[in-house]
Amino acid sequence: MRFTDELTIAAPIDVVWGLTVDIEAWPSVTPTITKVERLDSGPLKVGSRAKLTQPAQRPAVWTVTRLEAPHTYAWERRLFKARMVGFHHLEAVPEGTRNTLVLELTGPGSGLLGRLLGRAFRSGIRTENQGFRDRAESIAGGG
Repeated sequence: MRFTDELTIAAPIDVVWGLTVDIEAWPSVTPTITKVERLDSGPLKVGSRAKLTQPAQRPAVWTVTRLEAPHTYAWERRLFKARMVGFHHLEAVPEGTRNTLVLELTGPGSGLLGRLLGRAFRSGIRTENQGFRDRAESIAGGG
């Protein structure tokens, strides 16, 4: 199952990318993440891990699986037996940056999880994308 939210951000791709990979700052960008704890040090890279705390959820460890600056960031975690992958796709457009967030569920139980939690997943990635937009536009505007 796949959930997607796409919007255009009036900010350069480098600004949006900077926010995307500064995962420790995400709690100040979106209310859907309350705490991020890096489990390794140094620059974010494939294999980096972080423990995320989100409202009404147990903390979960996410592992970076793809990092192609400044266009693609992906990480994943297990939710029961299902695999949950979060993608950030950035594309420079004349108006700034097209930011596409995707949450993909695969594996055993993914269909059931998607049906039970689909509304929350859609709302969550929409809220996150709006948070990235608001922060990036504030930075780009000198705010």
